[in-house]
Amino acid sequence: MKVLSTIVALSALIQFFISGPANAQQLKKIRIGYPSLSFRQSNVWVAKEEGLFKKYGLEVEPIFLRGGQIATQALASGDPPIVNIGTVVQANLQGYSLVLVAAVETKYDQIVFVRPGINRLEQLKGKNFGVSGFNSATHYAALILLKHLNLEPHKDVALIPSGADAERLAGLTSGKLDATFFSTSAAPVARKAGFTELLQIADLGVEVQGNGFATSRDFIKGNRDVVKSALKGFVEAIYFIYANKKEAQRVFAKYMRTNDSDVLEDSYQGYIKMIPKKPYPTLKGIQFMLDMVAPQLPQAKSAKPEQFVDLSFLQELEKEGFFTEMVKRYPSKG
Repeated sequence: MKVLSTIVALSALIQFFISGPANAQQLKKIRIGYPSLSFRQSNVWVAKEEGLFKKYGLEVEPIFLRGGQIATQALASGDPPIVNIGTVVQANLQGYSLVLVAAVETKYDQIVFVRPGINRLEQLKGKNFGVSGFNSATHYAALILLKHLNLEPHKDVALIPSGADAERLAGLTSGKLDATFFSTSAAPVARKAGFTELLQIADLGVEVQGNGFATSRDFIKGNRDVVKSALKGFVEAIYFIYANKKEAQRVFAKYMRTNDSDVLEDSYQGYIKMIPKKPYPTLKGIQFMLDMVAPQLPQAKSAKPEQFVDLSFLQELEKEGFFTEMVKRYPSKG
């Protein structure tokens, strides 16, 4: 009996060494893009660093694409085939077939920062306002802000495409910009640089369809299993982050390229406050986006929010008990 047990143990050990490398070779390689260094991108980072994508058979290479416009263009071209963005509405209306399979933002996490000498939002009239690029989250957040202030873009306030956070911070410092947005993750740096925050756009209560997990319908047709596996890693990362603050902040630090404790703490608290554990897109938010772009893209008037999402993946995870399993695996107070 002892000999038999030894043989069984040896067989299992041999099988482990044989199957291990084989399973590694079977990992599907894929690039997944993200457009900013905000905590809203961290599901991709954490799923990569904590081996969650590998767990579901994927070897993922995260790709930093500077700003929503560049990220959307990259997704429309098919490389990378999955990008963590929310600007699929505009691309679809211009002839592309992109969809959100999940989403983690229903209000823009954009804080208005201004240079010294500006103390009220009304003083933005006649000023230069920096956005990362046209058709980006910062651009649409700026349109929400200006509508709130009864100001006209370009006529009353010049919207200046100014790049990512670091470039916009430099623009404020040099005086080329009078105001811009920074996310919760970047806000501590802007404060320490001496700039003043006037408003969090999310506080205006406007529901939008912001950042989410996007791909194309063509990619889904030929790679449905890949999309579902990527989404599993993406969703599990949400639960992991809620339950593992220290490990999550370590990953934040790597990808945000900072060890600033204020940045890491604000980012984590912002994540817990704003990221839903069940990342369903908001049809109401998509309708808002359609209404916003209708003056420039008349085809938006006849479009329906359902055209821009594919909820089947999340619905499958629900039926399979995936979310229930995540709750059990990652117990937390969040």
